[in-house]
Amino acid sequence: MVGQLIQSGLLEITYPDGTTRTYGDGTGAPAALAIRTRGALRQLCLQPELALGEGYMDQTIDIGGNAELEAVLRVLIRNRDPKRFPAYLRLVERMRFMLRGIVQRNNADSSRANVAHHYDISDDLYRLMLDEDMQYSCAYFGGPDVTLAEAQAAKKRHIAEKLLIEPGMRVLDIGCGWGGMALTLARDYGARVTGVTLSQNQLATARARAAQAGLSDRIDFRLMDYRDLSESFDRIVSVGMLEHVGVPHYGDYFSKVADLLDSDGVALVHTIGRVAPPITQSRWITKYIFPGGYVPSLSELLDPLERSGLWQADIEVWRLHYARTLRCWRNNFDANLDTVRGWYDDRFIRMWRYYLTVCIMAFEDQEQCVYHLQLAHKRDTVPLTRDYLYAPRCQLKPDHGGAVAVSRSAMTRR
Repeated sequence: MVGQLIQSGLLEITYPDGTTRTYGDGTGAPAALAIRTRGALRQLCLQPELALGEGYMDQTIDIGGNAELEAVLRVLIRNRDPKRFPAYLRLVERMRFMLRGIVQRNNADSSRANVAHHYDISDDLYRLMLDEDMQYSCAYFGGPDVTLAEAQAAKKRHIAEKLLIEPGMRVLDIGCGWGGMALTLARDYGARVTGVTLSQNQLATARARAAQAGLSDRIDFRLMDYRDLSESFDRIVSVGMLEHVGVPHYGDYFSKVADLLDSDGVALVHTIGRVAPPITQSRWITKYIFPGGYVPSLSELLDPLERSGLWQADIEVWRLHYARTLRCWRNNFDANLDTVRGWYDDRFIRMWRYYLTVCIMAFEDQEQCVYHLQLAHKRDTVPLTRDYLYAPRCQLKPDHGGAVAVSRSAMTRR
């Protein structure tokens, strides 16, 4: 099976009986792994993608450190041609793809459980891995020497500029995380923000941060499903949440955004996506990291988006920014391993390193990107060019509540 799959590159495999074989055409950087047990070998034949991750976690498959793991994953990804899969694997993948509409039905209870699986493990783990603002989404790197903190601040600024926020505007943050975006919009732009999350940990941290910043009167963090909201908002922002919605609910999601958005409003959806046709979600990622999660292709979003009645004011594509973000996170994780070992066992550490590394590879070697969907009810709510995003910042002035916000009164929007 490996000989049929690996056509390019160089992959060396040591089998449980000690035999070592080499696959590929010998080009590129060499990659090597060792399969320690016959059980791991059997699982690799039956469900290779899941078995590779589990074998790495359980050490029944030995790959080595980050560089070695990247090399193996890169060879496998670059040779991933479903046409060369054995017939039974093609059938399984086809069935999984056809059933995704059933598997991904995320009601309120399942959505809450899925969120808790990933986000409620420990705020401390995320604090040591992320930037100080705890931004757990793609950063925006403006140059080679930009730090993670600077790139995350640039991401928030870029989003805020796209939202065209004026002081006092009512802003909804769907999937507000630990509150960093809401804090920025309230503190720096004078907005009044409602943030919703399904994570108990994130809610507690976000509320504590708002209180510490003296912004509790301008930010309302709630533990609730966005589908239960009924107010109207001038602006809506959603960063890294659409990946948890699921294919059957894209229509519900965009229709709800349209219903909640004021007639003159602007929405900005920041999401991981694919620039290629849809495929099945990674079984390993679904089982261990993001149950209920799915990375949509743009084609899957356009039909429900069109039916929502919203204008697609702008669609921006970020390439490789997330790979660089993930590398920063993995560096921070590795730099704090002594601390992490006090909280988790070695299997968890290998799981988390595999998660970060396989995601890096997805953005560097697969058709994965980040989309910015800027939406509005009216075609002329947003400026007709992107010049406003890069023009010199207008003079800052305090709004009636004392917060410092950006004034755009001198800007021409049409």
